[in-house]
Amino acid sequence: MIEFPILTLLVVVPAVGALLVAVISKRHPDLVKVTALGASVLTGALALWVLFAFDKSDSGFQFASRHAWIKPWGISWHLGIDGISLFLVVLTGVLFPLVIVGIDPHRDHKRYLSWMLLLEAGVMGSFISLDLFLFFVFFEIVLVPMYFLIGGWGYEGRVYAATKFFLFTMVGSAFMLVGIVATAILAKADNGQVTFDLIKIAENAEFAAGTGRWLFFAFAIAFAVKVPLFPLHTWLPDAHTQAPTGGSVILAAVLLKMGTYGLLRFGVYLFPEAALWARPLFFTLATVGIIWGAIAATMQSDLKRVVAYSSVAHLGFIVLGTFALTTTAVTGGVMQNINHGLSTGALFILVGMIYERRHTREIAQLNGLQQVAPVFAAAFMVVMLSSIGVPGLNGFVGEFMVLVGSFATARWWVTIAAAGVILAALYLLWAYQRVFHGEPDEANSGFAELNWKEASLLLPMIGLIVFTGVYPKPMLDRIEPSVKAFIAHVEERSNYHEPAPAEPVLVELEGEG
Repeated sequence: MIEFPILTLLVVVPAVGALLVAVISKRHPDLVKVTALGASVLTGALALWVLFAFDKSDSGFQFASRHAWIKPWGISWHLGIDGISLFLVVLTGVLFPLVIVGIDPHRDHKRYLSWMLLLEAGVMGSFISLDLFLFFVFFEIVLVPMYFLIGGWGYEGRVYAATKFFLFTMVGSAFMLVGIVATAILAKADNGQVTFDLIKIAENAEFAAGTGRWLFFAFAIAFAVKVPLFPLHTWLPDAHTQAPTGGSVILAAVLLKMGTYGLLRFGVYLFPEAALWARPLFFTLATVGIIWGAIAATMQSDLKRVVAYSSVAHLGFIVLGTFALTTTAVTGGVMQNINHGLSTGALFILVGMIYERRHTREIAQLNGLQQVAPVFAAAFMVVMLSSIGVPGLNGFVGEFMVLVGSFATARWWVTIAAAGVILAALYLLWAYQRVFHGEPDEANSGFAELNWKEASLLLPMIGLIVFTGVYPKPMLDRIEPSVKAFIAHVEERSNYHEPAPAEPVLVELEGEG
């Protein structure tokens, strides 16, 4: 199993699929769709193979593949996967075929599907790269297809939104490129040669305190833009609102997670002392983002912008858990990456279905949909409750672990951030009430019920939402060992020590009887 280059195939298969789709003639549209679907399904099958073959007792990187690429510079094709990246890879592998088969771009399928497959290859590569230069290549590859997907298949303001997305991400990436090169060169003395290998640098390099902090922020700026973390979030609502439905789903479910994953894997892991020093700043920005995102979502009149601003709030919880640096908080943050991807991705799909039927996303023009499409309303309600964090659904598990795990190291920030859970209920329930309750007017009385194709797209996502909420143990069993190894690495490379979990207090009650 280890000899088989399965991680390499996770990148190569969608990349080759993108190339094949690009060269197939437009005169064969069915062949274009079959090729794209075949490549995405095969990639998904490989991702599931990795999931089932993954050794949950191993906290290290599995299925590793390493080959020299640019040997004089110490750059290699180094791939690996652990519990922190495992479910991001699986989510990517499962979600892309669902989007490709279930969401119609309405025009120019050939270019759309080619960009979508190239996007999948870039995302996969980002989640499994263990070489800093290789990661940067994949991180930048993702930018190109997403730019064209928004600009080519989006709505009225698509060019402005695509350009804003491109510029924000490029500026952040410029800082990271400088940081990557500087990190490799400065680590040469400790490694004996220039290398971009993540593990070698993390384990061997000794940076002066000031140097490590500058390098940490070079990486952190790029990832803060990608999350996006307040106040670098302003590109996100525009990109989500103007992107086509498929683009919004992928953007929310996997692209934003490149930021939260990057902060953990490359920011804190490489520079634990600097991350500890910067913790109060990131706690503050994450908490402000949670509250600000929730308040901004409440004030939106466009249903898609409500969901977009909710992402700013929910991702703040993940950043909070990442910098809390307790096993419970980091595990909850890793899990919440997946939970947010499922719930918010499904919400964007449902909002897209509403737009297809009514050609508007304005909440004021939507009412009474529950009476004419009760199954559609029920699906929306389950996904919405998941996003709120209702117990029994997946959103509750991750946010609860983040808040409980962060309390020991970020008590006052957690106290404020907990209000974000209440605000999430406010803006989502209020939006649901206005859109689905009441008597439908003439324009909404013909709103169509879910069809079989739409139901088959939503059913796997809703199934995972419920299953993970009721029984999160299979995920936690695979995530937690790698998180414990991550915390141990931070403790070894800094003066940090994880607080011991509080012991339960048993009180003996005295009295008659």
